[in-house]
Amino acid sequence: MKSLSKYLSLPYRMEIIPDPEGGFVISYPDLPGCFTFGETLEEAVANGKDAKNEWIEAAFVSGIPIKEPDSI
Repeated sequence: MKSLSKYLSLPYRMEIIPDPEGGFVISYPDLPGCFTFGETLEEAVANGKDAKNEWIEAAFVSGIPIKEPDSI
């Protein structure tokens, strides 16, 4: 098992999808249920990084297996 800092440093792929009602949705395909939103692209990306870190930290503390990123 890797350390928390190792998981946080892994290069997870971020998907950015424009929301038809405005703003952008961010998700991480390798982290189920990890998604967020932002009104601007910059805000969405920043929120995405925070959501990824919080998802990984919560999974790590809870003992939930954390998938490593798929190689692209």
